[in-house]
Amino acid sequence: MQKINTFLWFDAQAEEAANFYVSIFKNSKILNMSHYGEGGPRPKGSVLVVEFQLDGQKFLALNGGPHFKFTEAISLMVNCETQQEIDDMWEKLSAGGEESQCGWLKDKYGLSWQVVPAILNQLLDSKTPEKANRVFKEIMTMHKLDIKRMQQAYDRD
Repeated sequence: MQKINTFLWFDAQAEEAANFYVSIFKNSKILNMSHYGEGGPRPKGSVLVVEFQLDGQKFLALNGGPHFKFTEAISLMVNCETQQEIDDMWEKLSAGGEESQCGWLKDKYGLSWQVVPAILNQLLDSKTPEKANRVFKEIMTMHKLDIKRMQQAYDRD
């Protein structure tokens, strides 16, 4: 059992969002759905909570109503091995949403994501601060991150 789970509050799109996310990530599936009963704030039988996995990690999505909205203060980070994987994730997750700076985007449900290369920490945790600073400055000019440009900034002398 996963000790810590991410719990996402939606107005009424929990099932739709879970199916959307499951369609994007490998090793993903809907695990369980619970429904509102009599006397709940939503109609009896409508989806209450969806339990799902993305690449083996468990999430829960609640249809809790319009009381709370997502903000950029919390985001889900997707570590990508290749530029093709970054491009693919970026295209799918940003569809119907909005792109932001430095690898951030909001999906069509308002949830914030960071689509980053797995090498990012290595490039920013350089023993040579000048290299890390060049990479950081390059990242600040991008929306979708570009591994080649980041590596070129790192390697430049």
